Amino acid sequence: MIKLFKNTCITIIAITSSGLIAAGLPDDISSLVEKSAPAVVNITSKKEVTQRQSGSYGGIPDEILERFGMPRQYGEMPQQKRESLSYGSGFILKENYILTNFHVVEDATEVIVSLSDRREFAAEIIGVDPLSDLAVLKVDGKKLPRVDVGNSSTLKVGDWVVAIGSPFSFDFSVTAGIVSAKGRSIQNNNIGNYVPFLQTDVAINPGNSGGPLFDLDGRVVGINSQIYSRSGGYQGLAFAIPINVAVDVADQIIETGFVSRGYLGVRMSEVDNDLAEALGMKKPYGALINDVESGQSADLAGLMAGDVIIEFNNEEIKFSSDLPHVVGQLRPKTQAIAKVIRDGNEISMDFTLGELPTDKDSFVPAKSNKSKDPIGLKVAEIDRENPRMESLPDGVIVSRVSPNSPASGRIYRGDVITMLQYRGDKYEIFEVEDFTDAIKEFETGKRVAVHLNRNGSKFITSVKIN
Repeated sequence: MIKLFKNTCITIIAITSSGLIAAGLPDDISSLVEKSAPAVVNITSKKEVTQRQSGSYGGIPDEILERFGMPRQYGEMPQQKRESLSYGSGFILKENYILTNFHVVEDATEVIVSLSDRREFAAEIIGVDPLSDLAVLKVDGKKLPRVDVGNSSTLKVGDWVVAIGSPFSFDFSVTAGIVSAKGRSIQNNNIGNYVPFLQTDVAINPGNSGGPLFDLDGRVVGINSQIYSRSGGYQGLAFAIPINVAVDVADQIIETGFVSRGYLGVRMSEVDNDLAEALGMKKPYGALINDVESGQSADLAGLMAGDVIIEFNNEEIKFSSDLPHVVGQLRPKTQAIAKVIRDGNEISMDFTLGELPTDKDSFVPAKSNKSKDPIGLKVAEIDRENPRMESLPDGVIVSRVSPNSPASGRIYRGDVITMLQYRGDKYEIFEVEDFTDAIKEFETGKRVAVHLNRNGSKFITSVKIN
């Protein structure tokens, strides 16, 4: 009897869930993806990281090494630099401008943008805003698709949303879910203070960062940015930057190269039940002012410690975290009216916002350091007297690849280049002079096919002539 009851419940739940899903999702979600996906991009960031290699003997203390006449510095080898790749997503916002997360391109020496039609572009970082975790890139392309921009303020909890991105480098993957909450604050490198995140249950993983979140009309309503996870992978909690916030940031970066935010100059905290009673409030809500910075907007307006802001610029302040969200989206010198609880009474106050202090010189857009070599590598003759080289095919061996060069990440030290090709023009390579002469035949900007041998296997890759 009990077993039958359980099975009956499961059947009812399954039917109900199916009915809800059928009612909520569009008839053909694939049409939304087909329309929107072309403007979504995959982003590859090249970074130069430094690591120190230890030359010590199995962790023997320096003091013991010194007894044997070895200096203390012996155990420390020079720092080694290596190239690192990271991946993310983004989308073409307008014209040739691409919006993505700051952490996707942070410290990048080169950024490559790939479209679903397999076009690739080297991107320039126009500007970044670490406080909202956003970055604007620009590419030199023609007839680029672009997204339709929606309105994140009209989203409701429970609305269906769709994400497109490249999780774990699985390019242009599609996932769907619902909006779980709005106005979330996430304390991650101070980002949460200025972004009222959308919380969703859309499956988001590393590589989705910077990708768009669409409503069911195919309009971007958010930028997938963060996940809450103990494993490093998706666990049901994903967070997106509202598109209204992102577009304002992007517009400022495109216009001026940096972002300006309004500033009150206060320190605040939450109002709990005991404080609400002590302050003469009917219920705990608002932002309790603990301190006011001298000479700043709040001080000039007459705000005092002990005041509670419950509304600012016609936006309700339920929690203290709501206030930075509202103020940060206003420009400096904006005039705003606030409702404040003081000594149990509600009063109105006028503010003229200051500017949030930031170091505008803290980020200089990184551009690739161009190699003096046309493709960024050095080649040498194959030494047939060297036992390690006697079985190599005819060609030239790569002795060095310059970081951030066209060849970086495509050709490696030890590869044997056997031919260069551009369309119908083929140049066989037997010695260094052949390679040097062939390179001179190609114009700047052309992509050349490089035939090479790597560990006994043949490969063909392409590099751009600089």
